[in-house]
Amino acid sequence: MTAFDFHDMIVALPEVKLAAMSLALLLLAVVSKKENYRLVAWLAVAVLAVTGALVACGTHGTAFGDMFVSDAFSTYMKLVVVTGSAASLIMATRYLEHEKASRIEYPVLILFATLGMMLMISANSLISLYMGLELQSLPLYVLAAIRRDSVRSTEAGLKYFVLGALSSGLFLYGASLVYGFTGSVDFTQMAGILQGHASTLPGIVTGMVLVLAALAFKISAVPFHMWAPDVYEGAPTPVTAFFAIAPKVAAIALLTRVLTGPFWGMMQEWQQVIVVISMASMLLGGVAAVAQTNIKRLLAYSSIGHMGYALVGLAAASAAGVQAVIVYMTIYAVMSAGAFAVVLMMKKDGRMVEDISDLAGLGKAQPLLAFAMSVLMFSMAGIPPLAGFFGKLFVFQAAVAEGLYTLALVGVLTSVVAAFYYIRIVKVMYFDEPKKAGFDATEDRGLKFVLALSTFAVMFFIVMPAPVLASAHAAALALIP
Repeated sequence: MTAFDFHDMIVALPEVKLAAMSLALLLLAVVSKKENYRLVAWLAVAVLAVTGALVACGTHGTAFGDMFVSDAFSTYMKLVVVTGSAASLIMATRYLEHEKASRIEYPVLILFATLGMMLMISANSLISLYMGLELQSLPLYVLAAIRRDSVRSTEAGLKYFVLGALSSGLFLYGASLVYGFTGSVDFTQMAGILQGHASTLPGIVTGMVLVLAALAFKISAVPFHMWAPDVYEGAPTPVTAFFAIAPKVAAIALLTRVLTGPFWGMMQEWQQVIVVISMASMLLGGVAAVAQTNIKRLLAYSSIGHMGYALVGLAAASAAGVQAVIVYMTIYAVMSAGAFAVVLMMKKDGRMVEDISDLAGLGKAQPLLAFAMSVLMFSMAGIPPLAGFFGKLFVFQAAVAEGLYTLALVGVLTSVVAAFYYIRIVKVMYFDEPKKAGFDATEDRGLKFVLALSTFAVMFFIVMPAPVLASAHAAALALIP
């Protein structure tokens, strides 16, 4: 092995180790004489913990012919993704065992999807971007349909696969147009070429729009959101929780890197697209969720709205805007983990509760659980002094600083509309009379740990915001000096 190859392996060490340990875990699961899901799941959590430590201590630089880049931005976003994946695995264990769906391939698929997300975040070429995108997507298709005896789960997986294949086709067509007109797939070279008049060529603009459409699908932004409500409702709840946390963070990170990297010279063109997508996502996420009765569908429309708020910061096209996006996605991941932990903990008569009306009486039956859910809902609504308020404050400040007053105004107004359905959940828990008495007490320590940590982080972000803000600032400067 040459020194060049050794350097590549050092820069990409977290990904290399994760791939190797995922394959080892797959072999262990296959050759094991009995299906021990709990052992494989906790080994997968340990693998993610090791991966997170390697990411935090990793070496910055480029590798594999500049197709892979490691910098402060990738380090931060990978840590959020790895933490989200680990939390999803911890939350899933007892649920899958209770539903008799604890298959040993589940944690292995989570690991491979996480590997794909890490490659997406570090992609520095259209080729490595596509490889990471597909490595993330293929396990997600399987996870959505992992309950083969459930019509809803199978339908969710099929819808996600068909629409995901469409988005992959859009990306490949757009990437081929960009490559055809620039003569390069390398982000650094493309950025240099697109700084000049080449950025106004219709072929390049068309290619960029198609690439943006494909990436907008991955974050379920309007008008490419149609898969989210059905997949969120139909997939098993732990899978839905995973979809809501890690893949969204990775896709936003990838979109941010692509727009601030190779397409930075086309800012005037893509900024208009992002503004429209952001407005549409905030409007639909705020209005459509009002009519929902299923809490998973409500959280799906809520996530569409949250992606719109994150795109407000990206539309600002500044270092402050990128920092706001990073902070917002960190807070969003924490809030989503806590909200889905509550959903997984709610049971009546031994069955999972998904209808919002079934939450009636939770305030009396499970006061701590109701309090945690109230905190998370108020935070998602953006009510101070909770973390969600500061997430929205930062993205709106970045938009106003760049003169995007209409976008910021739409964001504020849609936040008011969205506050209705978040506060409605609190009202149902505390003031509505239950149709059936009693909630089953959960004994899942993993869920309790994730929920307690999420609630604590949301409540006390105002006390110690400096570590997140400083890290996000350093990450943003890695993309826009």
